[in-house]
Amino acid sequence: MAPMDYRHPSTVSDWDDARRRARLRETRFGQGWRTLHRTRKAVLRVAVLLLAGLVLFGQYWRHDILPEQARLARTEPAILPVAPPVAPADWDTVVVDMVGLGGLDASDTAAALPSLRRMGVVWAIRYDNQGIDTKVIADLIIRAAELSGLRNVVLVGHSMGGVIALEVAKHIHLHSDRRLVGVVLDCTPVDLNAVRSESRSRGEEMLRWAGWLPGARESRTLRALVETYARRDQFVDKSEPLPGVRFDALRKTVQQVLREKIFSRDAASNGLIEAQFTAIVAGGAVGDLRALAEGVDGKPRPAIVFVRPHDAARDRVVDDVYSHRVLIEQSGGIEGTLSVVLSRHTEHANPLQRPQAYNTIIGQQVVPFIQQFQKQVRATGTAAAPQAPSVRAPR
Repeated sequence: MAPMDYRHPSTVSDWDDARRRARLRETRFGQGWRTLHRTRKAVLRVAVLLLAGLVLFGQYWRHDILPEQARLARTEPAILPVAPPVAPADWDTVVVDMVGLGGLDASDTAAALPSLRRMGVVWAIRYDNQGIDTKVIADLIIRAAELSGLRNVVLVGHSMGGVIALEVAKHIHLHSDRRLVGVVLDCTPVDLNAVRSESRSRGEEMLRWAGWLPGARESRTLRALVETYARRDQFVDKSEPLPGVRFDALRKTVQQVLREKIFSRDAASNGLIEAQFTAIVAGGAVGDLRALAEGVDGKPRPAIVFVRPHDAARDRVVDDVYSHRVLIEQSGGIEGTLSVVLSRHTEHANPLQRPQAYNTIIGQQVVPFIQQFQKQVRATGTAAAPQAPSVRAPR
């Protein structure tokens, strides 16, 4: 049998590419449609894309949102005991610590500041992961203080925690029989203008996303993306002439985010962070300071202590000069109750990173000022502010 000649015209025509493409067009789905051919195909494509999107959204909701909603529904604010006072005489006073933006539990921070024990028994606040209700927190402190026989209260707030502390302080000062001895503010933004522009824009962007994206308050996936992006300086190489991504550094950053922010039980939820930032946006701290500037039902005015870096540029989150100025206007002056502590070794509300510096500051400058108020409260129950509080002009 003679071999087949693949060059023969009849054989070549069977494998003609033009005929193959024509046959594919003839058998393509929707080829027989005579009316609205292109419109019907476009609608079909959109429907397929929507179906795929719905399937992905269903998986996102089932595996990311619902489990987190169930976990957050079981959380609630709580008071956690940290340490007893150094001196037995201080068992009449409780010092309550509150963390700032992104934090859930102040226990570690309070434990890193044993100098707080020189003012009284130390407690820490664990926020509710679903949000913040300062009246609920204030009521918890009041009830726990009553049950423990603690007459006097000192509140400590780090960064945004100071905003919460001021609002809680107002509730305690105006609506309870406990005496508010003082409020210690660590790099606290008194309103949104005190938040530096970069941090402010990130917070505002987060609020926009949380407002319209379904599940944004609970999504761990979105949280991981946002937290990784916020740390882009760790893995983005901006060197010339070819900037790019350092993938080994990116891997370590993602691992850090997953370990500290996604799988950690101490990390604040998206909803809590939104509530914390909203508290700053609401700008009620100035009104709270005004309320604390008046004696109520024979109770003395509380001390206000503002801790900030001596060099304001060291704080990259809060404009401490702005907060400093507002605090002088509201709580300073000759008859004021304000003491400003300028630190050369701290940055933005970082006691866990600089515990030695913070304990030195608290022990040498904060405690003596607060103790003046404690002594007068114990001696008379109704006293004016101690003379010559430490108020420095912002620089």
